Amino acid sequence: MTFAKIVILVFMVLELSNVLALYFFPGSKYANAVGVFSAWERSMQYPEIHQFIRYLVNWVAGVKIMFLLLLAVILIFADINTQRMSLLALALATITFFWRLFPLIRKMDKDGQIKPKNYSIILGMMISTFVLVFVLASH
Repeated sequence: MTFAKIVILVFMVLELSNVLALYFFPGSKYANAVGVFSAWERSMQYPEIHQFIRYLVNWVAGVKIMFLLLLAVILIFADINTQRMSLLALALATITFFWRLFPLIRKMDKDGQIKPKNYSIILGMMISTFVLVFVLASH
């Protein structure tokens, strides 16, 4: 098994854990579920808002399933060059986290809306590591 395939497979396992958490344990503080956000608990006081947030959480999980199935096809059927290009595409797509999502989560973290404190920094380092590994595995 090539390094590219191993990286894709490991990423798929991590993303699958995220899908399971979002669908079945959305309030969890593990596997990037939404329990780290204090707004998740507070939204339960407002059923209309909570339903909307649950819809968005499930929408994200559904998109991740599509993404996982595409990665499975790439892993099983694509040649090494396509797998490597897919890793570069993953790196590029993942780095977009820093454009919109990181500024939002960093602000919420600074405003005390996320527990544990400094979760945004840990998440930013984790995302950066993914990008680095994707780029390295693409060569």
